[in-house]
Amino acid sequence: MKKPSRRNLFFSAAALLTSPARPQVALPQPARASRTRLILLGTTGGPRPRKNRFPPSQVILVNDAAYVFDCGVGATIQLVRADIRLASLRHVFITHHHSDHNADYGPLLLTAWGSGLRTRVDTWGPPPLVRMTEAFLKMNEYDIQTRTDDEGRVPLAPLIKAHDLHEAGVFLRENSVTVTCALVDHPPVQRAFAYRLDSADRSIVISGDTKRSDALVGLARGADVLVHEVIWPAAVDRMLAGAYNAAALKKSILSHHTAPEEVGRVAAQARVKTLVLSHFVPSEDSELTDEKWTEAVRRGGYEGPIIVGRDLMEI
Repeated sequence: MKKPSRRNLFFSAAALLTSPARPQVALPQPARASRTRLILLGTTGGPRPRKNRFPPSQVILVNDAAYVFDCGVGATIQLVRADIRLASLRHVFITHHHSDHNADYGPLLLTAWGSGLRTRVDTWGPPPLVRMTEAFLKMNEYDIQTRTDDEGRVPLAPLIKAHDLHEAGVFLRENSVTVTCALVDHPPVQRAFAYRLDSADRSIVISGDTKRSDALVGLARGADVLVHEVIWPAAVDRMLAGAYNAAALKKSILSHHTAPEEVGRVAAQARVKTLVLSHFVPSEDSELTDEKWTEAVRRGGYEGPIIVGRDLMEI
């Protein structure tokens, strides 16, 4: 065997020292080498800011085009931290209009444009997404016009094509990508969607917020990855301790999220290949270890790989 040169050894060591540290996930090599990448940008649930996690958002990269699903506060910053070029933004999908899922929607579009975006971005979600988009552009009209005139930028409004979604089904076919939505159960929100993206090499489902949903089971049937929200009901009282509206909040939270055992049943019935837990409620509770979440999901009957999601984890 030929002995490696000192030059090759030097560059190999340099590469190890300069590579950015990222969370690692133990998955089979074909999934890591896939052209379709999934990165969890934010994994906590609820509108209150947390110290160590961002609200819900994830990005799927297909041939380097960015498909962003939900935009909780900080989604834009998390894309930058994940080394995703904001100018690569192609589509944005909003599951429903709770602030922990859409508060960074407008800022993402504006900041991507400020970072060099010159190509069309389509955005999708339940009504009133079109009206919200128009209002955001109007609110930021002064900055947009000033930068367009002074910095030679292309106008922003013609780049953004917002679409209101009203019903389940396939709504996007683009190159090798198909995106399908299903209506899930998230009262009192009237329209809440889950999404499935199918590319040439992977199928990925994002549950959004929901109770256990037969529609989601159907959407996720046979998917490579299901990213599902999860709640630990017995920990809700600890999470809400001291809140002035604790009783009303508890009733609401328990009515529209999915306990880990039910998540396991959904994943088992859908026969998904890998289950990823995200949108944790609560997300900062020292009693809820990764092992506890996993064991509870197993009680629902799911036997495949389970990943307890973390911000900036690539799957």
